[in-house]
Amino acid sequence: MSAPDSRFFETSAPVAVETLAEETGARLGRASGLAVAGAAVLARAGASEVAFLSDRKLGELARATNAGACFVSERDAALLPESCVALVTPLPEAAWAMSAQRLHRVRRLDPAAPPLHPSAILEEGVVLGRGVIVGAGAQIGAGTEIGPYAVIGPGVAIGRRCQIGAGATISCALIGDGVRIDPAVVIGEAGFGITVGPRGLMDKPQLGRVIIQDGVSIGPHTCIDRGAYEDTVIGENSKIDNLVQIAHNVVIGRNCVIAGHCGLSGSAVVGDGVQMGGRVGLADHVTIGSGARLAAASGVMRDVPAGESWCGVPARPVKQFFREVAWLTRAASRKGGGAEA
Repeated sequence: MSAPDSRFFETSAPVAVETLAEETGARLGRASGLAVAGAAVLARAGASEVAFLSDRKLGELARATNAGACFVSERDAALLPESCVALVTPLPEAAWAMSAQRLHRVRRLDPAAPPLHPSAILEEGVVLGRGVIVGAGAQIGAGTEIGPYAVIGPGVAIGRRCQIGAGATISCALIGDGVRIDPAVVIGEAGFGITVGPRGLMDKPQLGRVIIQDGVSIGPHTCIDRGAYEDTVIGENSKIDNLVQIAHNVVIGRNCVIAGHCGLSGSAVVGDGVQMGGRVGLADHVTIGSGARLAAASGVMRDVPAGESWCGVPARPVKQFFREVAWLTRAASRKGGGAEA
């Protein structure tokens, strides 16, 4: 996706690039009459959008970008094409975050509206429990039951025959048919995106969505963050236990099983049929191949090939792990190998 989904985000009127430069303290590389209509990542930005370049490793993307403007350091400004206006700053990502916050804002519930917004669409047989709130433009499919005091945010689409538990909160999300979401689940809130700004740490706008496909089950108190730029995706028929944290941009395949207390860091990719024991942790950007199995309490710091079984911290193949444990056990039990009293 490029522009944020208008069902979930409001976009301001276009802003002159000179105004963005003034507000962020950036220096314009050249004069321009550009009116910036949105913020996007370098690979997807269009001629009326502003991007940022904070990593020189993305030089090829910078040279090929279609962005109308880009926040960039002095050192990297020459990487941008002639068509792209350079906004030179020592903190490109922070400057972009400030501009994105100005240009895009997540839609919130209208406190003056009735609990069931007049523009919401409910198909036949929808059941709403006591105290449910349904925001503007939300859609709920036939036969879906919403438990007491659940909150369905503006623009959210929920399929048919779903069960939404008491106190669940859903925003910025598209949900398929036959999905079960248990009590106190939180879906679609901002991911944990942080950058260093001129006054210290600042939040980066999270402009993506959550996509939950058919037949997914999600246990109580699980949190699924919306994407930062892309979408967070839960594949068809995957089963997620209680108290699981799924960060922004994570993609989970079909028929996965994720036990309680697991934590999946940002942009992790999980293939089809993966099984995770309780309290597994995935580092950001790792890929877990289809059919892989991760033992309980594993800490996964690198990619796991398809079909393999890993365990330990840092996680490695099961056979290697147990060889190492056996060697350590033998070494510790040798005469003189134990610790002195």
